[in-house]
Amino acid sequence: MNFVKIMRPWHWTKNVFVFAALIFGKKLFGPIDEVLISMGSALGAFFCFCLAASGIYIFNDIVDRDSDRLHPEKSKRPIASGQVPVPSAIILAVICFLAAIVGSFLLTDTLAFIIIVYIVLMIIYSLIFKHVMILDCIIISIGFCLRAVAGAVVIGADISTWLIVCTFALCLFLGFSKRRSEIAQLGENSEAFRRTLAGYTPELLAHMLDVTSGLAIVCFLLYATDDRTIRVFGTNNLLFTTPLVLYCIFRFSALIQKGKFSGPVQLITNDRPFQFGALLWVLSCITIIYANRLGINLNSIWAY
Repeated sequence: MNFVKIMRPWHWTKNVFVFAALIFGKKLFGPIDEVLISMGSALGAFFCFCLAASGIYIFNDIVDRDSDRLHPEKSKRPIASGQVPVPSAIILAVICFLAAIVGSFLLTDTLAFIIIVYIVLMIIYSLIFKHVMILDCIIISIGFCLRAVAGAVVIGADISTWLIVCTFALCLFLGFSKRRSEIAQLGENSEAFRRTLAGYTPELLAHMLDVTSGLAIVCFLLYATDDRTIRVFGTNNLLFTTPLVLYCIFRFSALIQKGKFSGPVQLITNDRPFQFGALLWVLSCITIIYANRLGINLNSIWAY
């Protein structure tokens, strides 16, 4: 059970960015054989990233085991608490990395390259970038962009620059949210746990959350009204999902700054109103993008 814990399967929700291209690359509906191949490939890429991320989590826990013992929650992690020996954890991390790389090679060489880049980048992050203020969140956001790009590559979808820009802006917001929740939870002990937290203050992070949330919203609006988007989808109706985007981002920001949750993952997996808003946005996007294939005439609906 402890070996499963150090793989952090509850954090695999972060890898859903792999499926973005499946929806926005118009691969979700069509000939059944093509759809099944696309879904299977996206699912394969998802699990490859899950294994790669688990390897990184284990590596990070090994590196941070001393500082984790100062954290009220992370001190209970199997490696920090001594329940899992470091040599055993190293073996499991190597297995995860190898399984992720081999599995990605079975899908496409390009996916394997992205997985390797992700693993190397995150290892360097754990050793160096994690200790550099602001750059720590930027590197995390790049990791999420790699997930989104991998999802497009593995299904053969065109990689839109907006896919990368929107993902980066949103994940930069999530990264600063994580730092804000850490400071709220640790208080005066935050610097002892992570050196970069000494440079962050609640006021500074509140400002960063405001800026990045606004950036994420503006990027979505630009994407929804971009000529390429209208040409590919045949409509600019994605613009009408903006209220849901605003609701999800603002609720997320409010709950994080109030310290209601210990981190983004906990909020996403436990807050029902946020989950409902996010699900409604995804379903709205699918309906708008695939309206013609679903036999839905949205123009007649807007006419009312």
